[in-house]
Amino acid sequence: MIIVGSGPAGAATALALVGADPGIAGRIVVLEKARHPRPKVCAGGLIPHALATLDTLGVGLVVPHVMVDRARVDVPGARVEVEGSRFCAVVRRDELDASLVAAVRARGVEVREDEKVTALARVTGGIEITTTRDTYTTPILVGADGSGSLVRRRLVDGPERGHGEVPRAIMADLRLGAGASSWDGHARARYDFDFRAVVRGLAGYAWAFPCLIDGAPHVNAGVYAWRRTGVDLVALLRELQGELGGAPVEHRAAPIRCFGAAAFTAPHVLLVGDAAGVEPLMGEGISFALEYGLWAAAEIAAALRRRDYAFAAAEERFRRGWVGRKLRRLEQAATMFYGPGARLWLGIAARWKGAQEVGLRWYNGVDGWDRRSGWEALRTAVRWSLGRRGAV
Repeated sequence: MIIVGSGPAGAATALALVGADPGIAGRIVVLEKARHPRPKVCAGGLIPHALATLDTLGVGLVVPHVMVDRARVDVPGARVEVEGSRFCAVVRRDELDASLVAAVRARGVEVREDEKVTALARVTGGIEITTTRDTYTTPILVGADGSGSLVRRRLVDGPERGHGEVPRAIMADLRLGAGASSWDGHARARYDFDFRAVVRGLAGYAWAFPCLIDGAPHVNAGVYAWRRTGVDLVALLRELQGELGGAPVEHRAAPIRCFGAAAFTAPHVLLVGDAAGVEPLMGEGISFALEYGLWAAAEIAAALRRRDYAFAAAEERFRRGWVGRKLRRLEQAATMFYGPGARLWLGIAARWKGAQEVGLRWYNGVDGWDRRSGWEALRTAVRWSLGRRGAV
């Protein structure tokens, strides 16, 4: 089988397959158009559930990181600071992705870098893949090739056509002590989210994450927009850099595909990670990329046993499972916090302490909170707000 793309989703698919059946390693080829380590526009936040999933995959977190224990959230007219522990581990994506590829290779899977897929076609019994180096035929193709997935365009959506609005993120790195010394996120192990620009039309937020680049403390600053609304994201990033105390630096931008109604399976084909869709509220993709990999590996293992590669019900199983339900709820949350009632909903969230505590646990996947029902979470938030912290 062929996996196109070696980011967290592609790597997780390979690791999960080999973890279930080490003998399958020799039947997997991973194609990567670049060479690791390669850059990626991403804040690099690994929520607790992502860290637990890395442990499940047998790789753990082995790259330099900053552990975040506090959060600061700015909304129109209010600032909220939440303290806890292990909210997030901030990594550099070039380092994380390279470490996952090294783990894939260590388990006997062949990873072919600097090999770009140039054409895809359906043939009898599977998919023909043409690259800059070779031609392959496979009964199972996993598209882990990002938001602009060629696998999606050629084999799931059909020929290239417009997909409407595409979320976008831009970011820049500021070195502490060289223009951003006024920001205390590193000293306080804190990351910042800023939703104040929602009232100016931004359907998204700005962020500031502590990170390490070549061992030196930096701030990763960026802006995420779920929808295009005419707001100048570069100007917002410049404002954020000014607030952090840093001079403007070169920024990078990337499109983001969000999970929605679009299909992510087809006969002989499964899409994972950004190719299938990230969550729309925060644009977070790493934890879901790992979960897509676990799902794809389970579907592939079942297909191999049956010798049936249609994947006819694979997408339905994903959507009905807890990961699919979480993605749907995050889409609903995005319509609330970035829609006409944004100021109201953000204000409620800023003042409802019980909802903040439950929301963090649910979003971060702590102790299986994201597998609980919405009604259970709401009841718990109300109970905690009233000071009733009994069994839940």
